[in-house]
Amino acid sequence: MSPEQIGFSFIVLGFFLVIGKWLRVYTHIFQKLFLPSSIIAGILALLLGPEIFGSIVAFFSSEEHVLSQGLIPEHILQVWGTLPGLFINVVFASLFLGTSLPSIRKVWMVGGPQVAMGQMVSWGQYVVGLLLVILILTPFFGTNPLAGALIEISFVGGHGTAAGLGDTFAQLGFAEGADLAVGLATIGILSGVIIGIILINWGARSGRAKHVGGEESLSSEGRNGIVELDNRYAGSEMTTRPESVDPLSLHLAYVGIAIGIGFILLEGLVLLEQYTWAAWTDVEIMTYIPLFPLAMVGGIITQGLSDRYDQFKLIDRKTINRISGFSLDVLIVSALATISLSVIGENIVAFVSLAVIGIVWNVFAFIVLAPKMIPSHWFERGIGDFGQGTGIAATGLLLMKVADPENRTPALEGFGYKQILFEPFVGGGLVTAISMPLIFQFGPVAMLVITSIITLFWLLFGILYFGRK
Repeated sequence: MSPEQIGFSFIVLGFFLVIGKWLRVYTHIFQKLFLPSSIIAGILALLLGPEIFGSIVAFFSSEEHVLSQGLIPEHILQVWGTLPGLFINVVFASLFLGTSLPSIRKVWMVGGPQVAMGQMVSWGQYVVGLLLVILILTPFFGTNPLAGALIEISFVGGHGTAAGLGDTFAQLGFAEGADLAVGLATIGILSGVIIGIILINWGARSGRAKHVGGEESLSSEGRNGIVELDNRYAGSEMTTRPESVDPLSLHLAYVGIAIGIGFILLEGLVLLEQYTWAAWTDVEIMTYIPLFPLAMVGGIITQGLSDRYDQFKLIDRKTINRISGFSLDVLIVSALATISLSVIGENIVAFVSLAVIGIVWNVFAFIVLAPKMIPSHWFERGIGDFGQGTGIAATGLLLMKVADPENRTPALEGFGYKQILFEPFVGGGLVTAISMPLIFQFGPVAMLVITSIITLFWLLFGILYFGRK
């Protein structure tokens, strides 16, 4: 594939992003759902590609018709198909760059209840998913047991994690799982927003949500995603003079260093495995782990070295956010545009049942368990965990903004601290990355036992320790 084709693929992707943005601005239903423009753009590209538009043309004419592959050329889709696995490394390497990590004690005191809640929900998603697979999907429909990990990968991990694990799915003989995971991630975001708003309205009527502002708390600009002209601010800090090195170039280099450290760590773990337990037992785990969770560790190491030795504090969090945001947008558009709907259709029973059981578990955890685990302001704090557990952290932040628009509760602060003890493990962290290799090596029953024990631990810990405070 030529460099010109790769470059043109990014131009076309940018075109869809712009169209997605303007559809968000002028389409009321997209504003009501708070759909990111990248998701709108990805769905539009999917509609115009070979899976939908191309199939319609082929059905009414022939497979030789010039539009039977849709409006997006095959070489563009080939490039897009490789982007999620690349850009997920940038997203995760950026998670902790430019942030000053607070003390563990402060994190625990403020965000501890939400850590327990979030961990319980995430591990519980493995439990319900594995139960569904073991009892129904595998024996009656022949579903791959690895599907038991899809709810946590897709709901908490989101599109980035789902698409970033594509190579792992293929290596483990479950290639169709990548399309199912991206589809479930889309269902997760949609259900997270819709059900979250319903729960907030229920909370306001029942008196459980005492600070709710409703959807009216967001301005029209907030709903369409436009920053008011008078309130626009600089997107980043100029930590270096452009004549020496452009700040964006420097921050991209720091992200690259973080990914490089992660690559070295991963190769070291693979090598260690080959000469130790893999040689003794023929059990391989590290071989199937993708790069992105180690890239996150590389980011933590890079930031730690910067905190210690960089007296000028050159890493700016705002610039890192822009790099991460760009990467996530590219990832989401390319992942959605290259979904195989035929694969989802062939596994529709597994797809629908996993989505339903995941949503039911999250709603149950919020309504029944959150009041027992979170000692104060359980609704405002728990709704953020529900949002993240169903449709990534951004959904949790959105729901907290509606439930507590003036930040009168510790929900937002606790949610931010929670990520420090949450993201490195679940929701795209190390546990998420090794969950399928563990199921592959030891079987779904063994994984069910492990995840059940851990879920029960976090549930009892939340109730008995935080719930009594």
